[in-house]
Amino acid sequence: MSQELQTADIARIQRLIPHRYPFLLVDKVIDIDGYASATGIKNVTMNEPHFTGHFPSKPIMPGVTIVEAMAQTSAVMVGAALGFEDKNVLVYFMGIDKCKFRRMVVPGDVLKMDLKTVRGKPGGKVWKFEGTATVDGELACEAEFMAMLEMPAEA
Repeated sequence: MSQELQTADIARIQRLIPHRYPFLLVDKVIDIDGYASATGIKNVTMNEPHFTGHFPSKPIMPGVTIVEAMAQTSAVMVGAALGFEDKNVLVYFMGIDKCKFRRMVVPGDVLKMDLKTVRGKPGGKVWKFEGTATVDGELACEAEFMAMLEMPAEA
């Protein structure tokens, strides 16, 4: 896309997606290139509730939450590109493919998620994305996933 890159801080993220603590898993999104690509940042801290049980003696971010953080990054990207602030759009997983975990993610890590749209267009409900999650340049996760956007009925 040829437009200027956008960003989304935590305040904008909360206007774009409905997720809240303890399940808001992206802290900022940078380099939003329309709905083509974006980079999400997640600062992993020991204060997150999943670390009390996964695992008490060796805290590791669950793989499913890494994939969820990637999906939230994609939702912010599409929402920012299409002007969905304050529109109460819901996004649902439809499928996850080619998902592989390559490195543990632990408290203190900064998870960088690079996402690209494989299929989707304005007005479309079903979107497909691919991406990677890295820590200090080292691959932690790679996956493809599909999601459905649900716009609320206008009152």
